[in-house]
Amino acid sequence: MLPALMVFAFATAEPARADFRLCNNTGSRVGVAIGYKDAEGWITEGWWNISARSCDTLLRGTLVARYYYIYAVDYDRGGEWSGHAFMCSREKEFTIRGTENCLARGYDRTGYFEVDTQEQRSWTVQLTDTAEQPVDRPLLPRGGPPPRTPGPPPAPDTNKEGLRR
Repeated sequence: MLPALMVFAFATAEPARADFRLCNNTGSRVGVAIGYKDAEGWITEGWWNISARSCDTLLRGTLVARYYYIYAVDYDRGGEWSGHAFMCSREKEFTIRGTENCLARGYDRTGYFEVDTQEQRSWTVQLTDTAEQPVDRPLLPRGGPPPRTPGPPPAPDTNKEGLRR
């Protein structure tokens, strides 16, 4: 398992095209997988190999769902962009139907982060390094807590008798 990078992703609407695109705004090569629900159910696909400072179209045409899910790996520095939506993947190129029983079916169980397209016709996700991340637009998995930094637990609000300090 690769250590998590201290990075975020943010998304922006892109009215000119009707596609789901991903831009790699880092100095590293990244591998990207996507998960989404189509007319037949859940599907995950990968890998798109995206060079540093470039973009690629992951899905062509008008978006048919509001939520899409992304997992990405930094090939050059290690680490990943991940989340709390668990779906199937594997190390080699894949198209996998269904998100259940990944391990029993011979796949990896991978945490993808959620992208809310706000029902736009097209969407572009921007992968960035921490130093490049705009402060006002971090994208965290919906319903999940923000990433935690390892360290000592916070001090309790009560003493051992249960009285408030």
